[in-house]
Amino acid sequence: MIRSMTGWGESERETAAGRLRVEIKTVNHRHFNASLRTPHGFDRFEADIQAWLRPSLARGHVSYSLSLDRSGAAETDELPDLDVVRAVRYRDLLVRLKDELGLAGEVEVGHVLRFGEIFRAPAPRHVELEVDPEAIRGVTEEAVRAVVAMRETEGRRLADDLDGRLAAIATQLDLVAERAPGRLIAERDRLSAAVRELTGQQPVDEDRLAREIAYLAEKWDINEELVRFRAHIEHFREMMATDPEEPVGKRLGFLVQEMHREANTIGAKANDSLVARASVAIKEEVERLREQLENVE
Repeated sequence: MIRSMTGWGESERETAAGRLRVEIKTVNHRHFNASLRTPHGFDRFEADIQAWLRPSLARGHVSYSLSLDRSGAAETDELPDLDVVRAVRYRDLLVRLKDELGLAGEVEVGHVLRFGEIFRAPAPRHVELEVDPEAIRGVTEEAVRAVVAMRETEGRRLADDLDGRLAAIATQLDLVAERAPGRLIAERDRLSAAVRELTGQQPVDEDRLAREIAYLAEKWDINEELVRFRAHIEHFREMMATDPEEPVGKRLGFLVQEMHREANTIGAKANDSLVARASVAIKEEVERLREQLENVE
């Protein structure tokens, strides 16, 4: 079954350094093209990340985001410190103020706490983060599996649509095959009538007429085009049913190019309004196939 190139997935994992989170988005692209966003200091993992992504995401533009939330791991490090010297100085100043102004009451903790300067933020500590590469790989591969699942689901929808387009083309090919022989009979009768009219109802040279019809039969023959077109449709369906691990979008695109070529040849040899209309209908469906294949891996 084919896979789409549109997908999204995410995954999280707790580590000693904090919570790792990976988010992956993919859209269509002719080749594998990864855009990575990682925290400062994680640049050294980017080559490995691309290597973990590529086996499962062979084609498409991949937007990869890795983040590390240290709020839980660093919570105890962020508690403020008490500036005892400053607190004592504020207490002494309050006592002096009470005595000089003759105020009643005692200086209490609540009075000192109003001076926020007695608490100071801890000095920043630069700690080198040690993150296990296997943890990054694990969370990355979990997100990739979610992306692949979405791409496979979307691929099934694409396959249904593509199969419907192929069925519509096959119907038009059957119409062309049914109509094609009648073109020669109609042309033979037209030529016979035209010759009789021009020669004044004189007998028609049947041998000469037969040669003209044989020439037209060779010129208008579209049997080879019909056979090749049906072979392309059969091959297209076979590739859609292949192992989804094998990208087939480019090969399907080549088949669509060949289908368009055959449709053009049928139209050029049509010489019949019904066959010409069928040729136009076939090319319209082939164009829709091409548009859908833009998103097939």
